[in-house]
Amino acid sequence: MSSLYKLSTTIRKLHSSAARFTKNVEFTAVRYPYLKRGSYSFLSDRHLRFFQSILSPHQVLTDEFNDLSGYNVDWMCSVRGSSRLVLRPKTTEEVGAILQYCNAQNIAICPQGGNTGLVGGSVPVFDEVILSLGLMDAVISVDELSGIAIVQAGCVLEKLETVLHLNNLTLPLDLGAKGSCQIGGNVATNAGGIRLLRYGNLHGSVMGLTAVLANGQIMDCLSTNKKDNTGYDLKQLFIGSEGTLGVVTQVALHCPSKPTSVQVGFFGINSFDNVLETLRLSKQSLGEILSSCELIDQSSMECVTSQLKLKSPVNDFPFYILIETSGSNADHDAEKLNSLLETLLKNGTIMDGTLAADSTQATNLWALRERIAEALASEGYVYKYDVSVPIRQFYQLVDVMRAELGSLPIRCCGYGHLGDGNLHLNITSQEYNTVLLNKIEPFVYNWVSRQRGSVSAEHGVGLKKRDYIEYTKSPTSVYWMRRMKKLFDPNNILNPYKIFPGSLND
Repeated sequence: MSSLYKLSTTIRKLHSSAARFTKNVEFTAVRYPYLKRGSYSFLSDRHLRFFQSILSPHQVLTDEFNDLSGYNVDWMCSVRGSSRLVLRPKTTEEVGAILQYCNAQNIAICPQGGNTGLVGGSVPVFDEVILSLGLMDAVISVDELSGIAIVQAGCVLEKLETVLHLNNLTLPLDLGAKGSCQIGGNVATNAGGIRLLRYGNLHGSVMGLTAVLANGQIMDCLSTNKKDNTGYDLKQLFIGSEGTLGVVTQVALHCPSKPTSVQVGFFGINSFDNVLETLRLSKQSLGEILSSCELIDQSSMECVTSQLKLKSPVNDFPFYILIETSGSNADHDAEKLNSLLETLLKNGTIMDGTLAADSTQATNLWALRERIAEALASEGYVYKYDVSVPIRQFYQLVDVMRAELGSLPIRCCGYGHLGDGNLHLNITSQEYNTVLLNKIEPFVYNWVSRQRGSVSAEHGVGLKKRDYIEYTKSPTSVYWMRRMKKLFDPNNILNPYKIFPGSLND
């Protein structure tokens, strides 16, 4: 069983059990009292009758007959909406009919995929109608020759991966939540993952998409051409837009050939300078077969080994690096990784290291990285910060935060995608603590801004980071983003209260 599978199973359990903990989760409107409900229509019987007239009974879920907690609460149980209605369309046309009506009736909508986000972007803030894409889960086509798969937005990433493997292809992204997250949500947040170093982000992998605009108009950008220079590349606007410009319903995704050789190495390192040197030599020595370079600090390792009883083959170092290669020639790839290990040990860049001898050992090594989130969650409430910074400053934020927070938290640790500068800063406490939160924010975002980094590397802005978008984007950029939002969604019915601080008219 792969470590990614174990983590996705954990996330599924946490997500499905959200209803059990809903009474312990504050309503978002209470936790964030400065938020004010927009002047949207309140759901009426007349509205409900319309939705029931265009959808089957099982596609319309009301709070009168259903527990909607799993839709109103995020999987981290950190935000909670009060929606009374979930709509589950099966086709792009049904999405179009829903949005056309909601736009005319001034009904706010919260698009939702697998609801595995970290920033409160996929759950309602107040009583927005939830548009769940989970029934739009078809893999429409897979072309092994071109490497292009066309899927509906509600297709779970793990399901798509299984189909692709049968066609000798693989996904260009791999996420811990792949057992629950959906491709539409991945596109809407421009999800990254552990192999962005090799395959790049979704702005490059998405060949085309279909999106429904706020007025119900269907925008067909579902091209499968790798070259198309006719006018503006409008599909790019929807990648990372978090459902605020339109609802993505179909995606054409370029998928690379499935590697036939995967090698994994795990190294113990005594300084961050040597971490950087390990990355430099890995890129130089491994070249095109380098697919992942992940950093784990000592505190993260202590957490995952003690909480989950996992064992590390390399012990008691300030830093650990996991290296993965993906290629087509096992002997060639193993020789290159072995040569790298020998060089790093000989010149003292690493103090210890091991290479996986088989897939079981590789899975066990990956578990040390991919199950950190699960281990941290067992300590209590987790404050998660997904940021990107220049690689040379990758770990400085963890040291700075430890000095700033002192003994307030249980733990302050860092791990993440070293190869692309994406740090996962995690801070734990026994329960949600506003004193601790106020010490973290906006301090953490001020620091990232001074490094010219990004306050959101791969999880979006959502609700939780909307007040900090200008820490990364210039006022001019945010102004034109607002103008674009106003153009695409003049009534601001699509995922309101997300991405931008204040109201749309500010």
